[in-house]
Amino acid sequence: MIRKMLLRRLFSMTGSVLAIGLAIPGAAEAAPPAGLPDWLRPHVGDGDGQIAPIILQRAQALYRSKVASGIVKNPCYFAMDATRPSDLGNGRIGERFYMICEADQSFRAFSAGHGSGRNLSGIVDVSNGRECAKNFGNARDALLTTGGSYVTAEARASFKGYYRSSGQIVAFSRPFVQFDGEGDTANARTRAIGGHPAQVLRGLCRRRDAASPHADAKGYVTFGTLVDYAAGRSNGCTSWSAADAARIIPVMQNDPTTLYIYPEARDIEAVAAAAQAGRSPASAGTYWNPTCLQQIGRPRFWPAATLEPLIARYKAAHPAPPPEPLPICK
Repeated sequence: MIRKMLLRRLFSMTGSVLAIGLAIPGAAEAAPPAGLPDWLRPHVGDGDGQIAPIILQRAQALYRSKVASGIVKNPCYFAMDATRPSDLGNGRIGERFYMICEADQSFRAFSAGHGSGRNLSGIVDVSNGRECAKNFGNARDALLTTGGSYVTAEARASFKGYYRSSGQIVAFSRPFVQFDGEGDTANARTRAIGGHPAQVLRGLCRRRDAASPHADAKGYVTFGTLVDYAAGRSNGCTSWSAADAARIIPVMQNDPTTLYIYPEARDIEAVAAAAQAGRSPASAGTYWNPTCLQQIGRPRFWPAATLEPLIARYKAAHPAPPPEPLPICK
């Protein structure tokens, strides 16, 4: 009953804004949409931690469509602006991942990593820097962010190994929320695309611990150093700091909702065409963060049909060495 009341309140508050989000993209999307409630207006714009109007409109439209179809009942939804800088320098991380709960009038911005891409030496370089993403795509093994529509799915935790913290040996199980997509993002499950904390174990070795439930047949467990890469890049998934993940994942867990990631292929192509013609994205009725556009020049979307054969060619020329057991910890 409470959830139904919250959703009714949501639609009564934002109906006019959501309707605008269904319009055909154009120059009008560069301006704040009419009908924004007072509490949301300060969060819409180009400033750090704000959401661009075009992204808010599309995120709202996606959310409303999934609620109307009965797929989503969660009173909150998410969006990401992958055109904004991630690493702002001097230890600062850009806030470009958004949790919007209009029923209780809350808006929160978080940091998030973008896909690192890959340098397929001698074939093609589709890698991204730490600060700004230039390359996007939906090819398997490309490690690239794919903009578009997603619905959050099941959450699970994967045991990665042990690490030492404050003199104690601690088990590390990393939570992961699977995303399901449509259109260019339809292969999200095949690519194992989802959201998780930006943490990983490095410098792996095997440590004797026969009593551990995670020990192998010889009584060894994986051991390493816990590394936080919240200011870095991801493998194509959406990664958050551990603290932010602890706030975000519980909202998604066991309660599907929508995630809209900008830019889509059509946006990338429009911005690239405008840049080639010496025009601004706004003049072409589209959007890109100006700091990152100046840095990257022209963005590019790499569809699976184009990039996957190149990745296969690279793998054939650079076969992976046979797997070897981890060394014994010293």
